[in-house]
Formats: sequence, structure tokens, C-alpha cells
Amino acid sequence: MTESGLGYKNQSGWDSVLSRFPNGGGTLLDLEFLTDDTGRRVAAFGYHAGYAGAALAIEAWAWQLTHPTSEPLPGVSSYPNENLLLADVKASIAKGTQKAGRAPRVLVIGALGRCGKGAVDLCRGAGVPESNILKWDMAETAKGGPFTEIIESDIFVNCIYLSSPIPPFVDSKSLNRPNRRLAVVCDVSCDTTNPHNPIPIYSVNTTFDKPTVPVKVERDPPLTVISIDHLPSLLPREASEAFSEALLPSLLQLNRRSSAKVWQQAEQLFNEKVGTLPKDKQQGKTSANEAAPASDH
Repeated sequence: MTESGLGYKNQSGWDSVLSRFPNGGGTLLDLEFLTDDTGRRVAAFGYHAGYAGAALAIEAWAWQLTHPTSEPLPGVSSYPNENLLLADVKASIAKGTQKAGRAPRVLVIGALGRCGKGAVDLCRGAGVPESNILKWDMAETAKGGPFTEIIESDIFVNCIYLSSPIPPFVDSKSLNRPNRRLAVVCDVSCDTTNPHNPIPIYSVNTTFDKPTVPVKVERDPPLTVISIDHLPSLLPREASEAFSEALLPSLLQLNRRSSAKVWQQAEQLFNEKVGTLPKDKQQGKTSANEAAPASDH
């Protein structure tokens, strides 16, 4: 079975999901971990996730400046095309800038990856001055957080790929410093249930219907988090076209997966991850609920 799942990153319930495959005699070829010879993902929705996340973050920033705290950012829905989304973001920036007397300062962590590039491109396209876009990656975060630069920015967009425990980028203590300007966090990476989430200031995923969740802070400005785990569907056409174009060459090799390196690597990774399951779940001892057919996932 090929899919893009969450069974390899230790999210909540990962073992119950992954164990269905060995217990049912199946193999999971996870598209999220399909990589080329250099280790880079063959296809990913990251660019449009970052693009959409930055768009909603800017809209939330402007909304919070122009509306009382009791009125959260309204629900959003998918856009027919990127230009319509960009037009809405530009209008929001104009309103927010007029109210604040300045353009937002946006810090993007993971700026060198697909996701971060999408976030940066959105900011540029929407008219955020280049000097107001802080582009961070591994070099800037190597010293370990929490980072003052985050709370001194209006918007923080997290676009990292979390593969191991790291110090938090921001925490409750840093949020209550008097120099905080931070008003919106968009956690595009959305490692909400990961025990090593570097943004441990929220615990729920948000949705298009309710894009933001408030964070308790001791002083103004109000702070909200966007933690939507399906951001690319804000731009379904562009996201789907880009993903399909990138994935097609590998799909054409699927009928030769025993010899095609990209699929050999995917199966090898599956076997390695199955080896990390608790012994009872490797041996077919799942409960009736856990043993539901993999196709139901």
C-alpha cells in the first residue's frame, strides 16, 4: 500500500497504525518518506503548506490588530487559485499595517527547505519588506532556543522537519517577557502530539473552520497559534498539480518496485520501522480494534 501517513514519526497512535501492516501481511510504502539518491523527498506538499500557513498567519496578525480578542479569526475555505489567496493577504496586510503603523516582521525557521521557501515566497508576494522577513535554518538555530528573535517578531512560521529532540524554540516563560511582539505562531510542521515538539505552547490541532487557538499570556498583545495539519488544501489545485508532477516518475516504476531503488528504499524503511514496534505488535497480537484493515486508514 502506498500512502502518506504518520506512522514513522512517533505521533500519538503511531504503533497501532503501523502494526496493521505486518499483522495483515501488507507493506507500507509511505510517500512522505519516498526519497531519491540524495535523500531528498521525491514529492512533498511542503511548499504549499508553507505558503498557505504564512498566508493565514498574516491574515490572523491583521485580524487581531483590528478586532477584539473575543472575535477570533473566522473560518476559511479553499481558494480556486493562488492569485485570489494572495489578493486577500495583500488586503489584510494593508489593514494591519495601517493599524500598527508598520509592516509585520515575520521569522521563518526552516527557510531553506520546501516548506520554508513557500512561506518566504508568500511573504514576498504579499508585499512584506525583505528586511522584515527573517530567514532562519539550521545555522541560526544551532545555539539552541528559546530564541529572543521569535518573541520580538510579529509572526513566527515554523517549517522544520523534526527528526530528533531539540530545545524548544519558544516556551511559556519567554512569552511573558516585556519585549514580546509575537502575536501569531503558525506551526506548519504541526508536530502537535510529538513529545519533542519545539513549540510546547499549545496542544491541539486547529482547522479551517477554527484556524486559531489562543495561548494564555500575561500581557498584550494577544497570542494565537495556527496548527492546521492539512494546509496545502487551501490551494488544492496548485498543491495537487505540483505533487502529482513530482511523484509521477516514481509511480511509473512501481510495477518494478523490487528493482527500482526508490521503492526498494521505501520497503527497507518500512521493515526498519516495523522493527521498532513493541514485540507483541510485531507478532500479530493487536486488539480487535487495532487490527482493522489498513485500507480503512
